[in-house]
Amino acid sequence: MKYWLTSLITLIGLLSFCQEEESSNSYFDLNYFSGNIALHNNDILHLITGHPEGFIFSWNKKTFGNEAWEQRFNYPDYGASFIYQDFKNEKLGHNFGLYAHYNLYFFKRNVMLRIAQGLAYTTNPYDKIKNPKNIAFGTHLLSSTYLMLNYKKERIFDYLGLQAGLSFIHYSNANVKAPNTSINTMALNVGLTYNLGDENLEYIDKPSDEKYTEPIKYNIAFRSGLNQSDIIGSGQFPFYILSAYADKRLSHTSAIQFGADVFFSNFLKELIYYRSVSFPEENVSGDEDYKRVGLFLGHELFIHKTSIETQLGYYVYYPFDFEGQTYIRIGLKRYFGNKFFGAITLKSHGAKAEAVEFGIGVRL
Repeated sequence: MKYWLTSLITLIGLLSFCQEEESSNSYFDLNYFSGNIALHNNDILHLITGHPEGFIFSWNKKTFGNEAWEQRFNYPDYGASFIYQDFKNEKLGHNFGLYAHYNLYFFKRNVMLRIAQGLAYTTNPYDKIKNPKNIAFGTHLLSSTYLMLNYKKERIFDYLGLQAGLSFIHYSNANVKAPNTSINTMALNVGLTYNLGDENLEYIDKPSDEKYTEPIKYNIAFRSGLNQSDIIGSGQFPFYILSAYADKRLSHTSAIQFGADVFFSNFLKELIYYRSVSFPEENVSGDEDYKRVGLFLGHELFIHKTSIETQLGYYVYYPFDFEGQTYIRIGLKRYFGNKFFGAITLKSHGAKAEAVEFGIGVRL
């Protein structure tokens, strides 16, 4: 609770300074949260010893429909967030996160859904000597996602407003280094909003629902990164993925995909050798191919020059059994012009992450 009070004092100081500046169409919000760690894996039972709490401090920029994408998504906000979280467990320690986010609005703009993605720093990751019980985080640096669903009322008293609702916060290093069971927090939050502008600009009318399509386009992408198997100390290895797929744009905001991935996952070489030596009852010879080939169906949601990509795949070449034959990919793409893009995606088998992928590609 002391962190909430400290942050409130800091916010008041910032707002006093900002009020002297020229009016803008942005606002701050500060939310205190408290909740529970979700039990998604029985192995983390010893890490759930209290009710984690913290705060979320955000800067938000309003949109009013000056660009067509703003109108299509009901005039969202975009901005940046900072999260502090105390897990109430000395083995887990404390987390600090920085995020980029969008706020989407529903029900006459009284309900807000925030979608945020960023990086977090944890103070007390796994160490085989100093902290062997923290099997949730194997590294200081983590990937993090949070969702916030709030009922919101701005300008209840002058520039101040209130909001309250539910938050979901996820931390994981996506198997960059073992161990990595990850931590999910479900929490209640309540907070204040403070508008920096004193003008209520009018929203530009929504455009007509004109039909928009494109011919089929062909994409080539290359992804890479580092990851490790679940065997602690087995080493980090680079991986390489080549993807080729076709997409069909159905509207301004939506496209479907079909394609293939070829995976060169070097950590599997080490895992295959380890299984062949340590577990002879599994009948692993050690000569199994570490490569995999998958086919996938996907969807792409376009938000201005950024898109959210989701894919469901199935391995058609699968010589070594690792976490099952289906896989999921979800992440963000950023387009540079009409052809080139960069991407950060998470590949997993169900709730079990395999890798964070950094990619580049071209859409022909």
